[in-house]
Amino acid sequence: MSLIPATILTGFLGSGKTTLLKRVLSEAHGQKIAVIENEFGEENIDNDILVTDVKEQIIQMSNGCICCTIREDLRSTLQDLAARKRRGELDFDRIVIETTGLADPGPVAQTFFMDEEIAESFLLDSILTLVDAKHAATQLNDRQEARRQVGFADQIFISKTDLVAKDEVEALMHRLKHMNPRAPQTAVHFGEVPIKDVFDLRGFNLNTKLEIDPDFLKEEDHDHDHDHAHGHDHNHAHGEHCDHPSHQHEGGHHHHHDDDVKSFVFRSERALDPAKLEDFLGAIVNIYGPRMLRYKGVLNMKGTDRKVIFQGVHQLMGSDLGPQWKPEEQRVSKMVFIGIDLPKDILLQGLEQCLT
Repeated sequence: MSLIPATILTGFLGSGKTTLLKRVLSEAHGQKIAVIENEFGEENIDNDILVTDVKEQIIQMSNGCICCTIREDLRSTLQDLAARKRRGELDFDRIVIETTGLADPGPVAQTFFMDEEIAESFLLDSILTLVDAKHAATQLNDRQEARRQVGFADQIFISKTDLVAKDEVEALMHRLKHMNPRAPQTAVHFGEVPIKDVFDLRGFNLNTKLEIDPDFLKEEDHDHDHDHAHGHDHNHAHGEHCDHPSHQHEGGHHHHHDDDVKSFVFRSERALDPAKLEDFLGAIVNIYGPRMLRYKGVLNMKGTDRKVIFQGVHQLMGSDLGPQWKPEEQRVSKMVFIGIDLPKDILLQGLEQCLT
């Protein structure tokens, strides 16, 4: 049986997660979706779209979708769902896991990496984070959990942009881009997102696309020494929204404060030594794992003509051989790290030491 794709939906309270879930559950998109709610808060899915069956924690919808509350832990719920699907008792194409308003999606994502039984049934597709534009600044300033959710995202949806001035939205997008240059950002109206933008994003697949905003990697300061690491401290991360006049000069509002969730990129044209890199990353993950939200890279490794693709969440990482480097292609290693107060210098110097 092919793997069941899973999506983790996380986001700020009031950002429209429930609205988005309701649409996903009630819309006739021809997909049968199982939604796993990490808790039924007061915002639970309206009973008018649910056909309730009290003795079961799994509720069938009129359009064939199902909804289920986690009783014990996520692992057993997932195993139970997969087993029922195999036995033909439940029919669904994919699952969506909604985490609570301030939950850390890390452990949820890790379940798909480290549990072999889960990995045999499910494929983690992506982590989606909903950000409420109206309350984002306060939430990002006050709550590290909100910043972590941004760092984890494969895709960021920004809701309520119509309630906020255009330059505030741009400043928010700029700020989010600093925290997570990997995740595309889309403004949505109260969670109304086309289904195609929600599913099959392949954010977690080990593929060779390393999605980082190209502007984020611009060379600057007429810097011709390509063989060094680019951090993002020079404020050159101009998003695509920065052609607007007040953004031509680096306006003060880009520096409003330094978030603890940050990203930086390592890039080199020299090959990496596999043994050294493995030792170094192993050591780093051991020490800083809890603060490492997402990291991903496409690497040029000594001893192979194929790209090596690696990625991780917290302490868990995986790597894979990708396609061959093309003859005319420049073999460049690129890695992006997103985490909480990671020691950029230690990481960059350490990676330099792993070059051949």
